Amino acid sequence: MTDTVAASGQGTHLSRHRGLLWHARRNPSMTLGLVILALVVLGTVFAPRLTHYDPILIDPLARLKPPSVAHALGTDVVGRDLWSRTIYGGRISLLIGITVALLTTSIGLLIGLVSGYNRAADAILMRVMDGLMSIPAILLAIAFMAFMPASIMTVVAAISIVEIPRVVRLVRGVVLSIREQAYIEAAVVSGSRVGRILFRHILPNTLAPLSVQATYVCAAAILFESLLSFLGAGTPPEIPSWGNIMAEGRAYFVLAPWIILAPGFMLSLTVLAINLLGDSLRDLLDPRFARRL
Repeated sequence: MTDTVAASGQGTHLSRHRGLLWHARRNPSMTLGLVILALVVLGTVFAPRLTHYDPILIDPLARLKPPSVAHALGTDVVGRDLWSRTIYGGRISLLIGITVALLTTSIGLLIGLVSGYNRAADAILMRVMDGLMSIPAILLAIAFMAFMPASIMTVVAAISIVEIPRVVRLVRGVVLSIREQAYIEAAVVSGSRVGRILFRHILPNTLAPLSVQATYVCAAAILFESLLSFLGAGTPPEIPSWGNIMAEGRAYFVLAPWIILAPGFMLSLTVLAINLLGDSLRDLLDPRFARRL
């Protein structure tokens, strides 16, 4: 009996593994997204090994130098090496994107579960979410930043406030479609506690769409941070990020376009890779795909 169960479990694992390989072959965008994102992440992690320039070191004699052997992507208006600032800036942009994705999905999941299952709480919580969503996202984030000291965590909090209502709506919609199912009613009749019903019966059904949403939130957070920094309301100027690097170069775009093009290209490439992964993950977690494995 034990051998049979073990063989069955091993067969299921192999089937899922073959399913992933089949999905990767059928969806080259998944492989492309993984490769691009892996290269970007490795580049930011091993930044000290990829450049010997300090990203904040000022060299007035090397200001606005075009790309060359000494400076692969040129220098900015105060002589800082742009390649160094771009790969180090990727650390901050990726850190903010991943942190916002984890924070918003965690908080949005809890609020969405409560709101979707409890009608009384739903009436209050969703009015708050509607109020937040009624304010233009950029204005809400800038208003929050105006009352808080400039820091990475303040940027994370500002973007999270904007993204949480969207996650809450997603989770709430899933919970509303599940709570009337027969097995949920059976759990209620059998006397199961609300917490047990939420976290054992309902929560697993929200993880697939929530995982996909998390990738989109991560990409949106990276873009949002760049926008805030470009407007001067994001990360502090002394901390390089793709947004404030582009902000510093906008006045010199005609004279030195590489200041904006280099971080802009990395930003676009990273967001594209994350969105490709999100689309592939959505297809992979689709029940119709699971039935074909």
